[in-house]
Amino acid sequence: MKNNGLILIVDDDRAVCASLSLLFGQSGFEVVTASGPEEAMGILARRTPVLVVLDMNFSLDTSGKQGLELLEKIKASHPALPVILLTGWGSLELAVAGMKAGAIDFLTKPWENDRLVEAVITALDLTKSPETDRALNESFSRIVGQSGALQEVLTVANRVSRTDASVLILGESGTGKELLAEAIHWASPRAKKPFVKVNLGGISAALFESEMFGHKRGAFTGAVDDREGRFERADGGSIFLDEIGDLDPASQVKLLRVLQEKTFEKLGSSQPRKANVRVISATNHNLKERVMTNAFREDLFYRINLITLELPALRDRPGDIPLLVDFYLENLKLLYDLPRLTLTRAALQWLEQQRFPGNIRQLKNLVERTVLVATGHVLDREDFRRQYEEDLTRSGNIRLPKVGEISLEEMEKQMILKALAFHQGNIQRSAKALGITRSALYRRLAKYQIPHESQG
Repeated sequence: MKNNGLILIVDDDRAVCASLSLLFGQSGFEVVTASGPEEAMGILARRTPVLVVLDMNFSLDTSGKQGLELLEKIKASHPALPVILLTGWGSLELAVAGMKAGAIDFLTKPWENDRLVEAVITALDLTKSPETDRALNESFSRIVGQSGALQEVLTVANRVSRTDASVLILGESGTGKELLAEAIHWASPRAKKPFVKVNLGGISAALFESEMFGHKRGAFTGAVDDREGRFERADGGSIFLDEIGDLDPASQVKLLRVLQEKTFEKLGSSQPRKANVRVISATNHNLKERVMTNAFREDLFYRINLITLELPALRDRPGDIPLLVDFYLENLKLLYDLPRLTLTRAALQWLEQQRFPGNIRQLKNLVERTVLVATGHVLDREDFRRQYEEDLTRSGNIRLPKVGEISLEEMEKQMILKALAFHQGNIQRSAKALGITRSALYRRLAKYQIPHESQG
């Protein structure tokens, strides 16, 4: 049998050590056991395992303090060594403390053999060197861009896709979080099973359980039929929890229970069902800040972000704009039967200079809208500029800073600078965009000491 590496089991219960040794031995691992911290550190001084399974208690004390202390010693001497915590006295607080201290997973006794072996394989896959990765799976080909920041994210996503690790995708609105989640699913062993998308921001607290876990007929007023929940629909596949940062506190508790116990119950039923689902979450919020303000549960945060991927904003990868525009144009040529469609170099240069606060979603919409309203087959800078200007004036795209974050004068100055940059210093057009006269704009330029050339 192939030797998959050495696993160190640290547990003072001989029966546990014997059972785990048999389990991992059947999966192709060599196993060594230790009954306590001193013996464990002695083994680590002589041998280098690929992973450690660590019990949290070695005496009558059930606080988990002993396990956490040993975990800190292991991570201090072997920082890259993955550690899975295992305890018969599990608590969410202990799990969070362990993950903070560097553990890669936390399981409770009695364990499920399949779940434990899966956790070990996932942990080992996640610690492989990127240099050993295969080329990016073709599932990621729909994500256009060659910038270093994006390619770094895709490399990690490609490696993670082959595991069952929970993934948290961060990024501003419009950066392509859903597209990345889809790519991870289609590149995974679960690709032939469902990929279920859930917009958590659009589900009220009252309907959360029914939507996510389903209900039985008669479970509540209006429940005239049995209903399949999202977790049941995603069985064997992946569930994408979009806008998880907007989830209300009560629903966070219910979601955490499912992720922790891997089971759920339909409303109106006491029969537990297994949740064989890979969880991918996304948000444009800073979840660490929301944890600090108690708006988001810390234990749920650590449960969903075994791996965190942060997509860069489009303004941080302007070199990808030409690639994206070309990709959209090629698709639009086919969609609208416009084989001669093209754009000028000046248009492309102008697009590269824009900030695009709505990121790639805004760029895609701008290109398509410009194609639809253009009268010719050659798109120039003015074609895009007119549509972009309309986009900026739409009330839905106005983003105001928080109260106290900026003064009115500073806001006015920033808007003037933006207008001048957008209109390339043209005073007439800038004043019109700002809704003031040329003379009023000149007065403000003097007031804020903004340099300008008297053009337009």
